[in-house]
Amino acid sequence: MRLVATGLLVAMAGVYLAARYFQPVHPAMGFVRAFAEAAMVGGLADWFAVTALFRHPLGLPIPHTAIIPRNKDRIAGALAAFLRDNFLIPRVVARRMQRVDLAGAAGRWLANPSPSGEGKLRRGASRLAADVLESLDQERLGGMVRGALAGRLRALDVAPLLGQALAAAIADNRHVPLLDGIIRWAGRVVEANEPIVRDMVRQRAGAVLRWTGLDATLANAILDGLTKLVTEMAENPDHPLREKAEEGLAKLADDLQHDPAMQERVAAFKDELLDNPALADWWQGVWEQLRAAMLKAARDPDAVIAGRFGEALRQLGTTLQQDAKLAATINRFARRAAVGTAADYGDAIVRLVSDTIRGWDARTITGRLENAVGRDLQYIRINGTLVGGLVGVLIHTVDVAL
Repeated sequence: MRLVATGLLVAMAGVYLAARYFQPVHPAMGFVRAFAEAAMVGGLADWFAVTALFRHPLGLPIPHTAIIPRNKDRIAGALAAFLRDNFLIPRVVARRMQRVDLAGAAGRWLANPSPSGEGKLRRGASRLAADVLESLDQERLGGMVRGALAGRLRALDVAPLLGQALAAAIADNRHVPLLDGIIRWAGRVVEANEPIVRDMVRQRAGAVLRWTGLDATLANAILDGLTKLVTEMAENPDHPLREKAEEGLAKLADDLQHDPAMQERVAAFKDELLDNPALADWWQGVWEQLRAAMLKAARDPDAVIAGRFGEALRQLGTTLQQDAKLAATINRFARRAAVGTAADYGDAIVRLVSDTIRGWDARTITGRLENAVGRDLQYIRINGTLVGGLVGVLIHTVDVAL
């Protein structure tokens, strides 16, 4: 487009010279000369204006030219302020997010992932995700994930949550299978450790009891009593020991929610568990498996979508479209996340934009801005040439009429 604008200016110069030469031949040549002369003036003026934005015209250090390179720091500050005031203010982000139906869009995409355009998008996104996962430092990324998870767990008050879960389970009698399992486990423990019980009784019995064989009788009685107790607890839901166990569970649920001492013990146990190197090793293995699964899914998104996981995703998409309450919850979460990001990182983003532009040299910022708007600027030159010519014809017409 720059060649077109420059060529038009050169053409007007040629027309002007030709019209001036042939003007004595016919009076109409005066209008052509006036058009070409004014078009040259208009084209040169707009060429100077456009060029002065980015560089010195003809390399001459004329005042108030090369405006953008000389003011790039001020432009960086103004652009950063524009971003901050119009896009990264929490209330502006919240207002814009009110009109965004993220849940609906996600639901439609998940429910109908098969169209060719979305398939290409999914495959492209999958390849990008796989490349990103493979390019990241595996050990460092795993450490970051472990650190973030450990930090969230340390900040989490676990005891009240456990207490509430246990109280809800007791209220719905969901603790009964747990008690039954413990009782059956106790019965198997007694049966498996019968030789140990007999040996303990024999060692603690006196010589007289061992000589008379009463130690074996005593051991049999203890084992029979334990077996009978376990059997009665398993068969009788109203057994006194089961009631005591349920009372103990109810008290534990209450202490977990309201007893500061119990909560401190649980927190100390949690911290000790998180500091255990064995847990770090276990999590490293979990992370490796998770990373391998993500890479496998990313490399073959169609296979994932075609399997049970894909069916689950499609069901989730249908639910997101049909469940207004769930969609509203997700949209509210997305809105809060966007507002929180703007509040927490808005200034950092603004500084990044400003510092990046300030770091560009004059040639870089000139080239990028000229490439972005250069086509429209060349239209200014073309329009200036044509409008100037029309004004010249008008002035010449008035001059002839007078």
